[in-house]
Amino acid sequence: MTVTSPEFVAGLAADAEAAGITGFVAAAVIKCDSRVLLLRRNPDDYMGGMWEIPSGTVEAGETILDALHRETAEETGLAIEQVTGYIGHFDYRNSRGGTTRQFNFAVTVEKTEPVVLTEHDACRWALPADLPEVSDAVRKLIAS
Repeated sequence: MTVTSPEFVAGLAADAEAAGITGFVAAAVIKCDSRVLLLRRNPDDYMGGMWEIPSGTVEAGETILDALHRETAEETGLAIEQVTGYIGHFDYRNSRGGTTRQFNFAVTVEKTEPVVLTEHDACRWALPADLPEVSDAVRKLIAS
């Protein structure tokens, strides 16, 4: 079963729901020349100033993969060419006090430039060994 199959994606959602997860986020690990694209949260946002991979909420009626494509395009202006792998998830406490599960996928994009930011104040292509301030979960994800 491929990571893009409806059955695989539905299984991810079902497992999260069974675990009592209240929010879903889809996230893209975009690499170019062994560097990963990171976005910095606006200072006045929840977890302001932290760097993260492109990610966003799975909306009602949307699959995790639909959200992955939409959020990547909205936050970076980049179009996903291919989802190449599922690289796991992590859970975190969200700004509303619930638990969110972030589903992380390795992707390729049609082109890596220009990155057009709409929700973040900076972006950078970082080497996994030289990451700026990211969460421990993101650091572990990128290092693997």
